[in-house]
Amino acid sequence: MADIRAASPSVGGGAVPGNKNDIFVAGGVVAVVMMLIIPIPTPLLDVLMAFNLILGLLILLIVLYTRKATDFSVFPTMLLVTTVFSLALNVSSTRLILTQGSAFNGRMIRAFSSFVVGSGGAQGLVVGFVIFIVIIAVQVVVITKGSTRIAEVAARFTLDKMPQKQMSVEAEFNSGAINEEEMKKRKEEIERESSFYGAMDGASKFISGNVKIGIFITVVNIVAGMIIGVALHGESFSQALTTYIAFAIGDGLLSQFPALLISTATGIIVTRSVANGTFAEDITDEFSRQPQIYWIGAAVLFIFALIPGFPWYVLIPMAILLAFFAFRLNRDKKRNESAARERGNAGIEKKEESGELSPIVPLDPLSLELGYALIPLVDKDKGAELLERVQRLRRESALDLGLVIPRVRIIDNMALDPSAYCFKIKGVEVGSGKIRMSYYLCINPGGVKDDIPGERTIDPAFGLSAIWVSEEYRDEAERLGYTVVDPPSIIATHLSEIIKHHASELLGRQETQAILDTLKKDYSAVVEESTKALSLGEIQKVLQGLLREEVSIRNMVAILEACADYAAAAKKAFENPGSFLIEKARQALGRQICLQYTDEDHNIHCLTIEHSLEQKIIDSAVQTSSGTICAMEPALYGRWIKALTRSIAMIKEQGWIPPVILCSEQARYLVKQSTEREIPELVALSVREIVQDVNVIAVGEIRAEV
Repeated sequence: MADIRAASPSVGGGAVPGNKNDIFVAGGVVAVVMMLIIPIPTPLLDVLMAFNLILGLLILLIVLYTRKATDFSVFPTMLLVTTVFSLALNVSSTRLILTQGSAFNGRMIRAFSSFVVGSGGAQGLVVGFVIFIVIIAVQVVVITKGSTRIAEVAARFTLDKMPQKQMSVEAEFNSGAINEEEMKKRKEEIERESSFYGAMDGASKFISGNVKIGIFITVVNIVAGMIIGVALHGESFSQALTTYIAFAIGDGLLSQFPALLISTATGIIVTRSVANGTFAEDITDEFSRQPQIYWIGAAVLFIFALIPGFPWYVLIPMAILLAFFAFRLNRDKKRNESAARERGNAGIEKKEESGELSPIVPLDPLSLELGYALIPLVDKDKGAELLERVQRLRRESALDLGLVIPRVRIIDNMALDPSAYCFKIKGVEVGSGKIRMSYYLCINPGGVKDDIPGERTIDPAFGLSAIWVSEEYRDEAERLGYTVVDPPSIIATHLSEIIKHHASELLGRQETQAILDTLKKDYSAVVEESTKALSLGEIQKVLQGLLREEVSIRNMVAILEACADYAAAAKKAFENPGSFLIEKARQALGRQICLQYTDEDHNIHCLTIEHSLEQKIIDSAVQTSSGTICAMEPALYGRWIKALTRSIAMIKEQGWIPPVILCSEQARYLVKQSTEREIPELVALSVREIVQDVNVIAVGEIRAEV
């Protein structure tokens, strides 16, 4: 327990200050609150008032030099602390002024009072009071009210746009523009921005409250001061009026001037939501883009200088300065354009010297090309719903197949039909379809007999008959039993089927090596033994064979252990041991494979093969350098496919889909290989893949009649 306490700043929920800064800040905040109750001496009041003044100035300067509002995330909390600090100083100064009267010797308040009021007697008091009222009015009506409204609107719009911004970040991650770390960082920035503007919406109310209470304290200082001065200190009415009004004005200005600086900083920070640099950098950049506006300004000033009564000695020098500034901007702009052209030409020459084209033109592992009418499906401003579904689909495929699908690159292709899309694997098309935007695809699952008005088509993912219907018929189609799918779901479902059927093509040697490297961290012995017994290519072929029949390779440990166990025997018996090792890997994954095809009662309904026919299939095996193949005679092959098709049609009528064939270990690979072209959905299981708690129910026997 001692080690834990030493390593962590908090144990059991009790917080321990981490360093001296924490202690200093905590003590300062507590002291500020205590100042509302405990009186402080006049010299300390002068020090704290000077500190309050410079603190307001520092906050304003920090805001001016801040590039993004969220970079000064502590600003809303600082508003609260500085407001309470200013009020505490007001309370302390009021206590000292009312108790000491004309003997009050606060240097900061007297200095502000004499600076504003001066020695003009009653006139100075009136002028000083008017200046105080004007400053208060400017702060309340202009700066504070505007800042509060901007903060309120910014908070509302920031919260409304937060989901869209997060979806946009996910879209960039899905397209491969950013990595996962950058995605998390941007999402944190979006959440921080939302929290900041939400806090600013409430914190801006502190300033308006501070101004109102400042006016109240000033009135109290004047009224209570005159009563105390005349009734208790024995001063004349005019003397008390002069003394306490001067002190009230000095105290009010000294407290409101830092508040004015902070309210100005508040207005600046909430109005710079789209800033790219500091305030000075943005002004310099945006005021120096168009030299011609300064030429126009100089001409206008020169015309005004010619009108009788206008101060030509002021306007003409200003016109000359504007014209000089416009000349300098125009010259710098031409110089920058010339330099940019030279850099561009230099880059082109360098590319030409290094060669016209790279010797390798890389292909995208998996890409989706869209016609221009389908671009709204991936438009960030319209939600980019398809991008989110593709990203979710990649995660689901990783869990289902055990293979992390590469990022799907989505591009627009002007050569496609506007409403068409196509999937490509390494530049070769593997699937396509057409989408009618603002319409829904109603797929008949097989039992719907009622018809609905619409355009008949074929579902691109499964090849089922379907109908395009408008929004008004959507509810009716669902009531009739149609499966109603929107455009993003159509493409996402089609992509899911593409991944299932072509997963083996997405697994290359580089991806296989990455799987082994990741697995080696926790199962080094398994990986080392299997890689010693088999080459990387042989392991890849085994994994591809499993994926080709939609068997998940997520349990890599079991697959590698089975390969390592039978590698030596396979290499002795076969020229190419791939098919033999695939069978052994399938047997190691027997329970996983069986559960893919069992019903709720753990039953597998399957077809069996007549013994003599199965033996003929086994005898037709031929060993080649590329693996074992089924080489049945054409006549036998025709009878085999015909009998198989008839049996499958029978069990499909009974609702057992996909069709499953149970055969021996020697025949399983040959059965699947011989039917891949004609009946690709056929599932072939061997007897050794069936686990004990799964019941096998034979629903028919396949016979090849002569």
